[in-house]
Amino acid sequence: MVEIAKPGLTDKDWLFREDDHVGKQWVLRCIDLGEYFVAREQGEIVGFLRFSRFWGRIPYLEMIRVQEGHRRSGVGTALYRAWEGEMRESGARLLMTSSECDESRPQDWHRRNGFSETGSIELPGIQTVPEIFFLKKLD
Repeated sequence: MVEIAKPGLTDKDWLFREDDHVGKQWVLRCIDLGEYFVAREQGEIVGFLRFSRFWGRIPYLEMIRVQEGHRRSGVGTALYRAWEGEMRESGARLLMTSSECDESRPQDWHRRNGFSETGSIELPGIQTVPEIFFLKKLD
């Protein structure tokens, strides 16, 4: 059974290691602002979801990662549903996420969870392929 919760500072070393796309200061910032969810199975962290707010307003799912051996078992969906529920409760009416244009599996996952492609941008010097953005309207 997967449990979804906000991480505490005791989880920071795991997040430093596993969320290696950002620096330690960003991880600490996100923990402090409540912008992470972690998934635990039998007390061990097996995945995380990190988010922020685009323009300081629109919830933006930045990263969702589930460890090998736990993928395709509902962990990512549980993380996503916990995040969507919290965003809905906080009054959000729109969610946002993105992926690189050559990442078909993440794009399929976004679509299965109700997101629609809304456009893309090129980020020269940062990425070699365009970033595709997705939106989901909350009722």
